[in-house]
Amino acid sequence: MNRRTIIVEEPLAFRMRRIAAARQTEAGVQIITLSQLAARLAGGFTRPARTEDLDPGIRLALEAGGFAELESIRDLPGLARSVAWTLTRLWNADFTLADRVHESARLQDLMTIEARVRASLPAGVLSPRDLRDAALQRVMHAPTVLGAVELDRVGRVAPVWRPLLLALAPQVPLAWRNPGDPDPAWFTGELLSDARPIPASPEIVSCASPRAEAVEALRWIRELIASGRARPDEIAVCATATEDWDDHMVALAADAGLPLHFSHGMPALASREGQACAALADVLLNGLSQDRVRRLFGHVAGRSRSLDVLPQTWAQGLRPGAALFELEQWRRALDEAHTHRVDGVDVRPLLIPVLEVLARGAGAADEAGGMLLGRAARTLWVEALRRAPPEALEFSLQELRLPDGRDPGACAVWCPASSLAAAPRRFVRLLGLTTRSWPRRSGEDPLLPSHILSREALDSESLTEQDRRAYAIITAQAGGALVLSRSRRNAQGGLQAPSPLVPHGPRTATLKRARIPSHAFSEADRLLARPEEAATSPALRTADACWRNRRNSAVTPHDGRVRENHPVIARAIAQVQSATSLRLMLRDPLAFVWRYALGWRSLVEDEQPLSLDARAFGELVHEMLKRTVDALEPDPGYVRAARHQIENALDAASAAIAAQWSIERSIPPVLLWRHTLAAARDLALKALTLDEAFQPVTRSWTELAFGREDDGTIPAGDLLWPPTGKVIIPGAGLRIRGSIDRVDFNSAHNGVRVSDYKTGAEPAKASEIVLGRGAELQRVLYALAARQLVADNPRVIARLVFLGTDRPRPYNLPDVDQAIADIAAHLSAAVDLLRRGVALPGPDAREDWNDFALALPAAPAVYFQIKQAALGRAFGDFARIWSVR
Repeated sequence: MNRRTIIVEEPLAFRMRRIAAARQTEAGVQIITLSQLAARLAGGFTRPARTEDLDPGIRLALEAGGFAELESIRDLPGLARSVAWTLTRLWNADFTLADRVHESARLQDLMTIEARVRASLPAGVLSPRDLRDAALQRVMHAPTVLGAVELDRVGRVAPVWRPLLLALAPQVPLAWRNPGDPDPAWFTGELLSDARPIPASPEIVSCASPRAEAVEALRWIRELIASGRARPDEIAVCATATEDWDDHMVALAADAGLPLHFSHGMPALASREGQACAALADVLLNGLSQDRVRRLFGHVAGRSRSLDVLPQTWAQGLRPGAALFELEQWRRALDEAHTHRVDGVDVRPLLIPVLEVLARGAGAADEAGGMLLGRAARTLWVEALRRAPPEALEFSLQELRLPDGRDPGACAVWCPASSLAAAPRRFVRLLGLTTRSWPRRSGEDPLLPSHILSREALDSESLTEQDRRAYAIITAQAGGALVLSRSRRNAQGGLQAPSPLVPHGPRTATLKRARIPSHAFSEADRLLARPEEAATSPALRTADACWRNRRNSAVTPHDGRVRENHPVIARAIAQVQSATSLRLMLRDPLAFVWRYALGWRSLVEDEQPLSLDARAFGELVHEMLKRTVDALEPDPGYVRAARHQIENALDAASAAIAAQWSIERSIPPVLLWRHTLAAARDLALKALTLDEAFQPVTRSWTELAFGREDDGTIPAGDLLWPPTGKVIIPGAGLRIRGSIDRVDFNSAHNGVRVSDYKTGAEPAKASEIVLGRGAELQRVLYALAARQLVADNPRVIARLVFLGTDRPRPYNLPDVDQAIADIAAHLSAAVDLLRRGVALPGPDAREDWNDFALALPAAPAVYFQIKQAALGRAFGDFARIWSVR
């Protein structure tokens, strides 16, 4: 058996050459790279240093310190990577720092780092120069170890390996097949060239964006395979750098089902293991939160040694709205949740140790990875930590790649241009032919800029020249088809100019994003190309009808028109209503149907807010009022309490709320939360001290409920009426429920005063507000409840108080009976409107804070402009409520 050695330089070339050897039943052939050749010749357990060997040595070298120029930046997270990049360039260029160290302190620092790194490498692991020197000492064994040596499509040999090849030439037959180097005069072996195919005439196309380029590339692949013009292993798509297209290729190729091989690997974050690492990094870098912890446990529960027995119901009892940003909040929340669990399982011994580690942040990355990640995910995690400090996990995880498991010998390939130049194919599509990418510009070395060491001393061939050489090789070998593609705009929308490498003769074909292709790459693309077939799809037919109806000037079913007496709407109307639901019924009937008939909910914000929204702040103030008055009753009694007693009770209520809300809701950070509590306390104190004097027979209650269902949990107490008391709007037949902010009852005169507190500033003409165009209903509803639930037809005073002013003043309802009659009439009209099937968007639908804005058209201003006249006719007289003061 004759031994032969084939030298290749890229992973794609390595795999394709092995496939070729297998197909030709070659025996005695070893396919390796130049560094592996040197290690093979050096013998023993010698191997070239890899990045996982260099990175620890570089970090130790930097930690040792003692540098002239790099001392002040040696702790920066990106320096280790820059040092690795610079040392690799120095070694490949066979540059000896000792010869030039007298020229610059920077060179002295780098020589110190290089010496420390070389000394820290494990036994048998050598830098390129040391490996070459070791191979040169055993070059006489080359005939036995290597046999004939052939460089197959090696584009360029780094200077560090050239002495070894020169020494091999007298020992073994040495050949270089299809050299890419434009000046291989230094090479003393035999130069071989295969017959080149006749290059195909280039087809130049222009696409809208990088995603459109990916779509057109997959359509092109499908067309070549379906037409029989090319086998998958003859097709390649490439770019100088693949980052701008990788995400699109991953998503679209999965949808297409095409045999497409990623020669440079799939993004690790596209895998289950990568997502587990991303979830862990999210918690460590951004802190604890219920949403982040749920996501993490969803990935690692049952797959890690710490959570292998965690039940799927571990979160049972936790409040969904609780943010839980602190470890102590998690402890209290889990304690409370345990009291509500019905299965008796105690998950705290499992969760608390894990949460304690996660709460330590990025500093616990090693421990957290070993505790929570499975074997495959832990491998990715270790690699990410090796590449960058824990604080940079967000970026190092994005750079990780995984093999896609496909065989390039049976697939089309998506790869960098350098890989394709080492293993050319007949049918080629080049992406990103713009001035930014083809060719790329050569940047400065971060540690050895040109004013310290000239670029020529390190690189005899710049990055620009490498891209030009790759373009020349790829296009020369593309005998089947050659497509040069560019996007007119980048991912950010900026215009892009064509590359200078694009020929000027052929005409550029502009491919529009919505064009109908001759070959679709996926089912969705096929439906786009065949409108007749798409029209048979019920989902697409409905979507198209919705799109057209929302641009129709008439009212259509997609605007909210439904059949009369629809049972779903009837059930929603029959439910017990609240002030919120009645406001929607009056000001946005469509949202009322979405919320109460269909059960839609708006998404809850999971991120930690910097402030509470107006609704949550109002709930905070009202809860302070309730807790304070409850604490004062019955002894000494709210109406008899002195100011200092009210303030003490209010402080206790504020402290209790601060502890309770942290495990039930999303609250601002600590300092802002304290400020929010103080502001709410001030407003609550204004409300509690608004009335200086009370008659002796007056009693007060806060948050006094009415219309509640008797579920067995209603506490007993000395209340003015039972919380289950029924309140029905006369004429409309609507049953309502709610909680009155404050009720004062004078038993001697059978008088009731109800107060509706608003935490905002006092609006203009507040004294004229009655129904507030259908938005201010609480005061009238409170008066109605008092009128129906207190015996003997009491005298009712209903007032509105704006606490946001320095000196709040109450605004009494001028005519309670008339207000009740008005609201009953308007709600009767609203019920009639809904029963007739006119559930259309009202004025609240146009507001920025509309919770259901996502369900409306993407351009609501245009939509309402088109529908304005039709909506006005459909609402008719009902719209008068929107002008009632």
